[in-house]
Amino acid sequence: MPARGQYENIGDILLRRQLLDWLRESGPLHVYVGQSTDGYDDGLRLQPEDVRYRSFRTWYLAALKLALQGKASYAFKPGEIQLTLIGMKEHLSMLPVIALIRARGGAVVRVGVGSRNFAPVPRALITPSIALSNLSLWRDVETARYLGGDVMPDLAFGEGAAESGTDNEVRDVLVVSMRSDLSYAADPPAHWLAAVRAFADAHDLEIWTATQVHVDDEKAARLAADLGGQALRWDGRGHDEQEERLRALYRRSLVAISDRLHVLVAAVTEGAVPAALLTDSSDKIARHFAAAGVHDITVPTAKLSVDEIVARLENLLARREQILEFVAQARTELDSAKARVGSALTASSR
Repeated sequence: MPARGQYENIGDILLRRQLLDWLRESGPLHVYVGQSTDGYDDGLRLQPEDVRYRSFRTWYLAALKLALQGKASYAFKPGEIQLTLIGMKEHLSMLPVIALIRARGGAVVRVGVGSRNFAPVPRALITPSIALSNLSLWRDVETARYLGGDVMPDLAFGEGAAESGTDNEVRDVLVVSMRSDLSYAADPPAHWLAAVRAFADAHDLEIWTATQVHVDDEKAARLAADLGGQALRWDGRGHDEQEERLRALYRRSLVAISDRLHVLVAAVTEGAVPAALLTDSSDKIARHFAAAGVHDITVPTAKLSVDEIVARLENLLARREQILEFVAQARTELDSAKARVGSALTASSR
Protein backbone atom coordinates (compact mmCIF):
# COMPACT_ATOMS: atom_id res chain seq x y z
CA MET A 1 0.00 0.00 0.00
CA PRO A 2 1.24 3.53 -0.68
CA ALA A 3 1.13 5.52 2.54
CA ARG A 4 2.85 8.72 1.49
CA GLY A 5 0.83 11.89 1.79
CA GLN A 6 1.14 15.54 2.70
CA TYR A 7 3.94 15.22 5.23
CA GLU A 8 2.84 18.46 6.86
CA ASN A 9 -0.71 17.18 7.41
CA ILE A 10 -1.62 15.06 10.42
CA GLY A 11 -5.01 14.35 8.86
CA ASP A 12 -3.34 12.21 6.20
CA ILE A 13 -1.77 10.12 8.96
CA LEU A 14 -5.12 9.42 10.61
CA LEU A 15 -6.50 7.82 7.44
CA ARG A 16 -3.46 5.81 6.48
CA ARG A 17 -2.81 4.58 10.02
CA GLN A 18 -6.30 3.13 10.37
CA LEU A 19 -6.12 1.27 7.09
CA LEU A 20 -2.61 0.00 7.72
CA ASP A 21 -3.79 -1.42 11.06
CA TRP A 22 -6.65 -3.16 9.26
CA LEU A 23 -4.45 -4.59 6.53
CA ARG A 24 -1.73 -5.79 8.87
CA GLU A 25 -4.09 -8.48 10.16
CA SER A 26 -4.17 -10.06 6.70
CA GLY A 27 -0.45 -10.42 6.07
CA PRO A 28 2.91 -8.64 5.80
CA LEU A 29 2.79 -5.03 4.67
CA HIS A 30 4.95 -3.49 1.95
CA VAL A 31 4.50 0.24 2.50
CA TYR A 32 5.70 3.04 0.26
CA VAL A 33 6.27 6.20 2.34
CA GLY A 34 8.52 8.22 0.04
CA GLN A 35 10.77 10.83 1.63
CA SER A 36 8.77 10.99 4.83
CA THR A 37 10.09 12.09 8.20
CA ASP A 38 10.56 9.79 11.17
CA GLY A 39 7.73 11.60 12.94
CA TYR A 40 5.38 10.91 10.03
CA ASP A 41 6.29 7.23 10.07
CA ASP A 42 5.90 7.07 13.85
CA GLY A 43 2.47 8.64 13.44
CA LEU A 44 1.56 5.84 11.02
CA ARG A 45 2.49 3.32 13.73
CA LEU A 46 4.66 1.39 11.30
CA GLN A 47 5.87 -1.84 12.87
CA PRO A 48 9.33 -3.44 12.69
CA GLU A 49 7.93 -6.25 10.53
CA ASP A 50 6.49 -3.83 7.97
CA VAL A 51 8.67 -3.48 4.87
CA ARG A 52 9.19 0.24 4.34
CA TYR A 53 10.16 1.75 0.96
CA ARG A 54 11.52 5.23 0.25
CA SER A 55 11.94 4.55 -3.47
CA PHE A 56 8.78 4.26 -5.58
CA ARG A 57 10.67 2.27 -8.21
CA THR A 58 11.91 -0.30 -5.68
CA TRP A 59 8.44 -0.64 -4.17
CA TYR A 60 6.80 -0.95 -7.60
CA LEU A 61 9.22 -3.65 -8.71
CA ALA A 62 8.67 -5.55 -5.46
CA ALA A 63 4.91 -5.33 -6.04
CA LEU A 64 5.29 -6.74 -9.57
CA LYS A 65 7.50 -9.58 -8.33
CA LEU A 66 5.13 -10.57 -5.52
CA ALA A 67 2.14 -10.27 -7.84
CA LEU A 68 3.80 -12.54 -10.38
CA GLN A 69 4.38 -15.08 -7.60
CA GLY A 70 0.72 -14.91 -6.60
CA LYS A 71 1.63 -13.50 -3.18
CA ALA A 72 0.27 -9.96 -3.39
CA SER A 73 -2.88 -7.98 -2.78
CA TYR A 74 -3.17 -4.23 -3.17
CA ALA A 75 -4.87 -1.41 -1.26
CA PHE A 76 -5.20 2.05 -2.77
CA LYS A 77 -4.28 4.79 -0.35
CA PRO A 78 -7.26 6.40 1.38
CA GLY A 79 -8.09 10.08 1.31
CA GLU A 80 -9.07 12.62 -1.29
CA ILE A 81 -8.51 12.14 -5.00
CA GLN A 82 -8.84 14.77 -7.67
CA LEU A 83 -10.47 13.66 -10.89
CA THR A 84 -7.72 15.24 -12.95
CA LEU A 85 -4.90 13.72 -14.97
CA ILE A 86 -2.46 14.44 -12.14
CA GLY A 87 -4.90 13.17 -9.54
CA MET A 88 -5.26 9.88 -11.42
CA LYS A 89 -1.58 8.96 -11.32
CA GLU A 90 -1.91 6.14 -8.76
CA HIS A 91 -4.96 4.71 -10.50
CA LEU A 92 -3.20 4.72 -13.87
CA SER A 93 0.36 3.78 -12.90
CA MET A 94 -0.78 0.82 -10.79
CA LEU A 95 -2.94 -0.75 -13.51
CA PRO A 96 -0.25 -3.27 -14.59
CA VAL A 97 0.30 -4.30 -10.97
CA ILE A 98 -3.34 -4.70 -10.03
CA ALA A 99 -4.17 -6.49 -13.28
CA LEU A 100 -1.40 -9.00 -12.51
CA ILE A 101 -2.56 -9.31 -8.91
CA ARG A 102 -6.09 -10.15 -10.01
CA ALA A 103 -4.85 -12.57 -12.66
CA ARG A 104 -2.85 -14.41 -10.00
CA GLY A 105 -5.73 -14.60 -7.55
CA GLY A 106 -4.96 -11.63 -5.33
CA ALA A 107 -7.36 -8.93 -4.15
CA VAL A 108 -7.53 -5.20 -4.82
CA VAL A 109 -9.37 -2.97 -2.37
CA ARG A 110 -10.14 0.74 -2.34
CA VAL A 111 -11.15 1.94 1.12
CA GLY A 112 -12.01 5.37 2.50
CA VAL A 113 -11.49 7.37 -0.70
CA GLY A 114 -13.47 10.45 -1.69
CA SER A 115 -13.37 12.66 -4.77
CA ARG A 116 -12.77 16.40 -4.69
CA ASN A 117 -14.48 16.99 -8.02
CA PHE A 118 -16.65 15.07 -10.47
CA ALA A 119 -15.21 15.52 -13.94
CA PRO A 120 -16.40 13.11 -16.67
CA VAL A 121 -13.16 12.54 -18.62
CA PRO A 122 -11.03 11.54 -15.59
CA ARG A 123 -13.92 9.33 -14.46
CA ALA A 124 -13.35 7.31 -17.61
CA LEU A 125 -9.66 7.03 -16.73
CA ILE A 126 -10.33 5.71 -13.22
CA THR A 127 -12.91 3.18 -14.41
CA PRO A 128 -10.42 0.37 -15.22
CA SER A 129 -8.90 0.40 -11.73
CA ILE A 130 -12.39 0.39 -10.20
CA ALA A 131 -13.36 -2.55 -12.41
CA LEU A 132 -10.30 -4.45 -11.22
CA SER A 133 -11.10 -3.84 -7.55
CA ASN A 134 -12.75 -6.53 -5.47
CA LEU A 135 -14.14 -3.93 -3.09
CA SER A 136 -14.67 -0.17 -3.30
CA LEU A 137 -15.82 1.66 -0.16
CA TRP A 138 -16.10 5.44 -0.61
CA ARG A 139 -16.17 7.95 2.21
CA ASP A 140 -19.07 10.05 0.94
CA VAL A 141 -22.37 9.47 -0.89
CA GLU A 142 -21.63 11.74 -3.85
CA THR A 143 -18.42 9.90 -4.72
CA ALA A 144 -20.14 6.51 -4.41
CA ARG A 145 -22.98 7.70 -6.61
CA TYR A 146 -20.58 9.04 -9.23
CA LEU A 147 -18.05 6.20 -9.32
CA GLY A 148 -20.07 3.22 -8.10
CA GLY A 149 -19.65 1.25 -4.89
CA ASP A 150 -20.65 1.44 -1.24
CA VAL A 151 -20.30 4.18 1.38
CA MET A 152 -18.46 4.01 4.69
CA PRO A 153 -17.59 6.64 7.31
CA ASP A 154 -14.24 8.35 7.00
CA LEU A 155 -11.47 6.17 8.45
CA ALA A 156 -10.46 8.89 10.92
CA PHE A 157 -13.73 8.36 12.83
CA GLY A 158 -12.12 5.17 14.12
CA GLU A 159 -9.61 7.13 16.22
CA GLY A 160 -10.01 8.96 19.52
CA ALA A 161 -11.58 8.32 22.89
CA ALA A 162 -15.14 9.72 22.84
CA GLU A 163 -17.88 7.12 23.09
CA SER A 164 -20.94 9.10 24.16
CA GLY A 165 -22.16 12.55 25.07
CA THR A 166 -21.42 12.03 28.75
CA ASP A 167 -17.88 12.07 30.04
CA ASN A 168 -15.95 13.25 33.04
CA GLU A 169 -13.58 15.55 31.19
CA VAL A 170 -13.42 19.24 32.05
CA ARG A 171 -14.32 21.04 28.84
CA ASP A 172 -13.28 24.64 29.20
CA VAL A 173 -11.88 25.35 25.71
CA LEU A 174 -13.17 26.58 22.38
CA VAL A 175 -10.63 25.45 19.78
CA VAL A 176 -10.25 27.10 16.36
CA SER A 177 -8.20 25.83 13.41
CA MET A 178 -8.59 27.39 9.95
CA ARG A 179 -6.89 26.55 6.68
CA SER A 180 -4.58 28.90 4.81
CA ASP A 181 -3.57 26.95 1.71
CA LEU A 182 -6.34 27.85 -0.75
CA SER A 183 -7.01 31.06 -2.61
CA TYR A 184 -10.27 31.68 -0.78
CA ALA A 185 -8.81 30.98 2.66
CA ALA A 186 -8.41 34.59 3.77
CA ASP A 187 -8.45 35.41 7.46
CA PRO A 188 -12.05 35.37 8.79
CA PRO A 189 -13.89 38.71 8.72
CA ALA A 190 -14.71 40.86 11.74
CA HIS A 191 -18.25 39.54 12.26
CA TRP A 192 -16.95 35.93 12.26
CA LEU A 193 -14.38 36.80 14.92
CA ALA A 194 -16.95 38.68 16.98
CA ALA A 195 -19.33 35.71 16.93
CA VAL A 196 -16.64 33.28 18.07
CA ARG A 197 -15.63 35.60 20.92
CA ALA A 198 -19.26 36.08 21.95
CA PHE A 199 -19.95 32.34 22.04
CA ALA A 200 -16.78 31.67 24.05
CA ASP A 201 -17.68 34.41 26.53
CA ALA A 202 -21.23 33.08 26.95
CA HIS A 203 -19.89 29.67 27.98
CA ASP A 204 -16.80 30.87 29.87
CA LEU A 205 -14.47 29.08 27.46
CA GLU A 206 -10.80 29.73 26.85
CA ILE A 207 -10.08 30.31 23.16
CA TRP A 208 -7.24 28.29 21.70
CA THR A 209 -6.14 28.12 18.09
CA ALA A 210 -4.39 24.98 16.91
CA THR A 211 -2.19 23.84 14.04
CA GLN A 212 -3.01 20.40 12.62
CA VAL A 213 -1.57 21.21 9.17
CA HIS A 214 1.80 22.92 9.34
CA VAL A 215 1.07 25.43 6.58
CA ASP A 216 -1.66 26.88 8.82
CA ASP A 217 0.74 27.71 11.66
CA GLU A 218 1.12 31.43 11.00
CA LYS A 219 -2.62 31.77 10.57
CA ALA A 220 -3.16 30.06 13.92
CA ALA A 221 -0.92 32.68 15.54
CA ARG A 222 -2.82 35.54 13.88
CA LEU A 223 -6.20 34.14 14.86
CA ALA A 224 -5.09 33.71 18.45
CA ALA A 225 -4.18 37.39 18.54
CA ASP A 226 -7.42 38.43 16.82
CA LEU A 227 -9.55 36.33 19.17
CA GLY A 228 -7.68 37.16 22.36
CA GLY A 229 -6.70 33.54 22.86
CA GLN A 230 -3.69 31.25 22.97
CA ALA A 231 -2.14 29.22 20.16
CA LEU A 232 -1.02 25.61 20.16
CA ARG A 233 1.43 25.89 17.30
CA TRP A 234 3.46 23.22 15.52
CA ASP A 235 6.92 24.01 16.77
CA GLY A 236 8.93 21.53 14.73
CA ARG A 237 8.29 18.43 16.80
CA GLY A 238 7.26 15.16 15.15
CA HIS A 239 3.81 14.43 13.78
CA ASP A 240 3.14 11.85 16.47
CA GLU A 241 3.97 14.29 19.26
CA GLN A 242 1.93 17.09 17.69
CA GLU A 243 -1.05 14.81 17.31
CA GLU A 244 -0.90 13.90 21.00
CA ARG A 245 -0.80 17.59 21.93
CA LEU A 246 -3.77 18.29 19.68
CA ARG A 247 -5.81 15.41 21.02
CA ALA A 248 -5.16 16.53 24.58
CA LEU A 249 -6.50 19.97 23.64
CA TYR A 250 -9.51 18.48 21.84
CA ARG A 251 -10.33 16.49 24.99
CA ARG A 252 -10.58 19.82 26.82
CA SER A 253 -12.68 21.41 24.07
CA LEU A 254 -16.43 21.83 24.23
CA VAL A 255 -16.62 23.00 20.61
CA ALA A 256 -14.15 22.83 17.73
CA ILE A 257 -14.42 25.38 14.91
CA SER A 258 -12.65 24.67 11.63
CA ASP A 259 -12.93 24.56 7.86
CA ARG A 260 -10.67 21.49 7.73
CA LEU A 261 -12.44 18.13 7.63
CA HIS A 262 -9.96 16.17 9.69
CA VAL A 263 -9.58 18.80 12.37
CA LEU A 264 -13.31 18.40 13.00
CA VAL A 265 -13.18 14.61 12.78
CA ALA A 266 -10.25 14.38 15.20
CA ALA A 267 -11.95 16.80 17.58
CA VAL A 268 -15.33 15.07 17.58
CA THR A 269 -13.68 11.71 18.23
CA GLU A 270 -12.30 13.31 21.40
CA GLY A 271 -15.75 14.56 22.42
CA ALA A 272 -15.81 18.13 21.05
CA VAL A 273 -18.78 19.42 19.08
CA PRO A 274 -17.75 20.01 15.43
CA ALA A 275 -18.68 23.37 13.93
CA ALA A 276 -17.66 24.15 10.36
CA LEU A 277 -17.90 27.95 10.34
CA LEU A 278 -17.16 28.39 6.65
CA THR A 279 -16.06 31.52 4.88
CA ASP A 280 -16.78 29.80 1.54
CA SER A 281 -19.47 27.51 0.12
CA SER A 282 -17.61 24.18 0.12
CA ASP A 283 -19.67 21.03 0.73
CA LYS A 284 -16.74 18.74 1.52
CA ILE A 285 -17.22 18.68 5.28
CA ALA A 286 -21.00 18.26 4.98
CA ARG A 287 -20.61 15.31 2.58
CA HIS A 288 -18.15 13.45 4.74
CA PHE A 289 -19.93 13.98 8.04
CA ALA A 290 -23.20 12.92 6.39
CA ALA A 291 -21.60 9.55 5.62
CA ALA A 292 -21.20 9.15 9.39
CA GLY A 293 -24.82 10.14 9.99
CA VAL A 294 -24.01 13.67 11.19
CA HIS A 295 -25.83 16.46 9.37
CA ASP A 296 -26.07 20.24 9.50
CA ILE A 297 -22.73 21.04 11.10
CA THR A 298 -21.63 23.42 8.33
CA VAL A 299 -22.44 27.10 8.73
CA PRO A 300 -21.74 29.34 5.70
CA THR A 301 -21.17 32.60 7.54
CA ALA A 302 -20.76 35.20 4.79
CA LYS A 303 -24.37 36.41 4.94
CA LEU A 304 -25.04 35.76 8.63
CA SER A 305 -24.96 38.29 11.44
CA VAL A 306 -23.02 37.83 14.67
CA ASP A 307 -26.19 36.81 16.50
CA GLU A 308 -27.14 34.33 13.79
CA ILE A 309 -23.73 32.66 13.90
CA VAL A 310 -23.89 32.42 17.69
CA ALA A 311 -27.37 30.90 17.44
CA ARG A 312 -26.10 28.24 15.03
CA LEU A 313 -23.28 27.39 17.44
CA GLU A 314 -25.76 27.12 20.30
CA ASN A 315 -27.87 24.75 18.23
CA LEU A 316 -24.86 22.54 17.54
CA LEU A 317 -23.91 22.50 21.21
CA ALA A 318 -27.44 21.42 22.15
CA ARG A 319 -26.99 18.42 19.82
CA ARG A 320 -23.72 17.26 21.39
CA GLU A 321 -24.99 13.97 22.82
CA GLN A 322 -26.74 13.07 19.58
CA ILE A 323 -23.66 13.91 17.49
CA LEU A 324 -21.41 11.76 19.65
CA GLU A 325 -23.88 8.89 19.47
CA PHE A 326 -23.57 9.04 15.69
CA VAL A 327 -19.78 8.93 16.05
CA ALA A 328 -20.09 5.75 18.11
CA GLN A 329 -22.36 4.32 15.43
CA ALA A 330 -19.85 5.29 12.74
CA ARG A 331 -17.23 3.24 14.56
CA THR A 332 -19.53 0.23 14.43
CA GLU A 333 -19.91 0.79 10.68
CA LEU A 334 -16.13 0.98 10.37
CA ASP A 335 -15.86 -2.37 12.13
CA SER A 336 -18.17 -3.78 9.46
CA ALA A 337 -16.07 -2.21 6.72
CA LYS A 338 -12.94 -3.69 8.27
CA ALA A 339 -14.55 -7.13 8.25
CA ARG A 340 -15.46 -6.72 4.56
CA VAL A 341 -11.88 -5.78 3.73
CA GLY A 342 -10.58 -8.75 5.70
CA SER A 343 -12.99 -11.10 3.93
CA ALA A 344 -11.92 -9.82 0.52
CA LEU A 345 -8.26 -10.31 1.33
CA THR A 346 -8.82 -13.71 2.94
CA ALA A 347 -10.84 -14.98 -0.01
CA SER A 348 -8.01 -14.03 -2.34
CA SER A 349 -5.46 -16.05 -0.37
CA ARG A 350 -7.37 -19.31 -0.54
